[in-house]
Amino acid sequence: MNDTVIKESKGDVRFILVNYTLLGLFVITILYPLIYIISASFSSYHALISGKVWLWPVEPNLEGYIAVFKYKLIWTGFRNSLLYTIAGTLINVVMTLLAAYPLSRKDLDGRNALMFLFVFTTMFSGGLIPTYLLVKDIGILNTPWAMLLPGALNVWNMVVTRTYFQTAIPEEMLEAAKIDGCSDFRFLWKIVLPLSGPIIAVIALFYAVGHWNQFFNALIYLKQQSLYPLQIVLRDILVQNEVDVSMLDTEDAAKREGLRELLKYALIVVSSVPMLVVYPFVQMHFVKGVMVGSLKG
Repeated sequence: MNDTVIKESKGDVRFILVNYTLLGLFVITILYPLIYIISASFSSYHALISGKVWLWPVEPNLEGYIAVFKYKLIWTGFRNSLLYTIAGTLINVVMTLLAAYPLSRKDLDGRNALMFLFVFTTMFSGGLIPTYLLVKDIGILNTPWAMLLPGALNVWNMVVTRTYFQTAIPEEMLEAAKIDGCSDFRFLWKIVLPLSGPIIAVIALFYAVGHWNQFFNALIYLKQQSLYPLQIVLRDILVQNEVDVSMLDTEDAAKREGLRELLKYALIVVSSVPMLVVYPFVQMHFVKGVMVGSLKG
């Protein structure tokens, strides 16, 4: 067997060279801010304030992370975000599955009308003020439920999940289960859900990232600082530069100012870690779930 080597033309070589150059610049543009944040979080406050940090940590230490651990409001926000993410994702996934599975069944009466009502909500909504008044009138304003119930179901995720059920669960399987006396709920619990791991992992990741990064609902619906998620604390420290200096545990004004800056970079890293830890566990299902769930509608 002869191996044939196709020689690339000069035009192809130039195209590949330009391609790799542009991609390399693009990668550098994305990676440098991330590397800088991590390096700054591990540098000393002297090096950070004096502008010595460019790429690698200067005078490496853990002062920034120690300041994070001592800042009580950060841990209150971290605890709240964790609670909202776990509880909210559980509610979201259950609601999505309970809506998507019946709508995937061809024997559901009025399926098209129900689907239209769901899709209609993606194009029109009452707006911010009516939504706020609704949250207030049902009595969940300034409670954890205000972070969980208003967005309990994402219609797009429901449509993708419904499409997955239609694609991956054959009708013959349902017919065989019914012949054996299997009820609809038991079929969903024993057969559909075990076969739907990829799409459940995908929508769970989507919902979890949304809850973890949520700050607008908290800004609108929450008034008590003890209920704030981590993103509100992050906003106050990074955007509004509001840091309780009494929690920095130092009397030196220069060091206090340095720790204030160091705290920002360390907090960015700490707030990003949970999602970075979760992603590898669902990454194996991610492409399969999205592709199968979007093949046909």
